[in-house]
Amino acid sequence: MSVIDDLTGEFARLPGIGRKTAQRLVFHLLRQPHEQSRRLADALVLLVERVRSCDRCGNLTEMPLCVICADPRRDGHLLCVIEEASDIASIERSGEFRGLYHVLGGRLSPLDGVGPGDLAIQSLMARLEPEGVTEVILATNPSLEGEATALYLQRQLVSRPIRVTRIARGLPVGGDLEYADGVTIAQALQARREML
Repeated sequence: MSVIDDLTGEFARLPGIGRKTAQRLVFHLLRQPHEQSRRLADALVLLVERVRSCDRCGNLTEMPLCVICADPRRDGHLLCVIEEASDIASIERSGEFRGLYHVLGGRLSPLDGVGPGDLAIQSLMARLEPEGVTEVILATNPSLEGEATALYLQRQLVSRPIRVTRIARGLPVGGDLEYADGVTIAQALQARREML
């Protein structure tokens, strides 16, 4: 197997990149000055070496705490629970949420072998009392797995003196927060409701 085939295969593993697109990317890089390809390679190495999970919320950062957790202007009483760190950018684009986040690192999916122990649920529960959280907003995706995850979390939180809300519908069922526009996310946050 050639170096071109190896890199094409690696690009094709990326989400949304098929084999033909991967091959086009490789040939594009070969037509560029070597310095440009070297900058891309160096940026990828730095990404892998420096980016880590925030010690508090699980967001991606280069520091022990992400910029959101380190911001004293954020409302520490509001905690928005999301599936993946990429969901934070989607909610932040709405400009409506000024609380903190907790990244689960996925969603419950028994068919895929993902159970409660595979998600950052224990660290979520450990944050609530010490941080004085008064409301947990469940912002998992409106998919079957996302709804199951929200229901599981609601059942875990029901005995605590914390308001538990779910982002409102308005996001398409089966859709991901990552692809929703800011207005849709803002409306979903404003119309969140108690989970009964």
